[in-house]
Amino acid sequence: MNIVIVGGGFGGVKAALELSKKKTNSIILISNNTNFQYYPALFSTATGRSYQESWVPLSSIFKKHPNVRIVHDLISSIDPDQHTLHSKKNKTYKYDKLILALGSVTTYFGIQGLDRYSFGIKSEEEIRTLQHHLMKDMSDGKEDETNYVIVGAGPTGVELAGALGEYIMMLREHYNIHKKRVKITLIEAAPKVLPRLSEASSEKALHRLKDLGITVKTGKMVQEQTSTSLIVDSKELKTQTVIWTSGVANAPFYLKNASHFELTKRGKVVVDEYLQTREGVYVIGDNADTQYAGLAQTALHDAIFVAKRLNGSNKKYKVKSPPTVIPIGHKWALFEWGKLHFSGKLGAVMRRAADALGYSDVLPISWAVGAWRASSKKQMALPDHIYSEDK
Repeated sequence: MNIVIVGGGFGGVKAALELSKKKTNSIILISNNTNFQYYPALFSTATGRSYQESWVPLSSIFKKHPNVRIVHDLISSIDPDQHTLHSKKNKTYKYDKLILALGSVTTYFGIQGLDRYSFGIKSEEEIRTLQHHLMKDMSDGKEDETNYVIVGAGPTGVELAGALGEYIMMLREHYNIHKKRVKITLIEAAPKVLPRLSEASSEKALHRLKDLGITVKTGKMVQEQTSTSLIVDSKELKTQTVIWTSGVANAPFYLKNASHFELTKRGKVVVDEYLQTREGVYVIGDNADTQYAGLAQTALHDAIFVAKRLNGSNKKYKVKSPPTVIPIGHKWALFEWGKLHFSGKLGAVMRRAADALGYSDVLPISWAVGAWRASSKKQMALPDHIYSEDK
């Protein structure tokens, strides 16, 4: 069977790995990125830890899977009647079965200036840019106060806020800076941090952030960014460093090909009880209109389900509530799964266990062990040192 998978994230990689176990399957994995990115650790790499926590070449993952062919390309259109995909490189890919796992993209909600002036941590390029900016900021010789603003108090924003202070302290020590004052501000439009979690978990996270010296502002709307400030609720907040972690939208591919998909108001793809949009075309992970879409665990769950179906299973799809583990600073994490809530050192232990499972789900054992070990190291690498091993 000729199976084409589009997307090199959790869903696409896991689906390819599962389907490759059946040697009669011929699999093409199309991705516009040569690396798999472990998104739960991007905040950690952005604050100085090893690159190995966050990305690994797709070629390394599938080195021992000869029935998986990796193609570096960007899909632009689909003709489901002809079972073909067309790409930006003017290539055509034919499929018997198709799995779309394109992930999500950043959206700025039309807020002026964010796309030009803000920083992000969702790719290697964005992380490089942010780190060199922070390094330059710390080494400029000035003794003024620097305000680092993180917009979005979802998991990524909260994790980044918890780790950023430690990273800034490491840079201060490296550059022998003693008088420069640093302030970290976290801004959220919703009335609480971690809006998708319970009130109790949100309160624990808020107290932890404040204990780390972070200024938290909830119920605040960002309206504009300039080169020197952020406009929040019509008030100017002086800053030259805004890190945008809020706002994701479904991959634009679906809207561009809307005649072939049924989309919700939020742009998610409507799927049936087998995660299909039509016979033989599956949409998984962030792209599908399912209850827990947007989480890595959901993408993995979806991938395993579709792989089993293509290998002969007739079971219907069932949503699975994944646990949430959010680290906030060193050796402290928040854990929530249904009615089970706890935090602190035990939460940090659970996060270590979650990362061990997450790495082993998609990476070769040598990479998984290396990534897990890298995530446990206290010593943080300087910006120019974290990328050398993968070049």
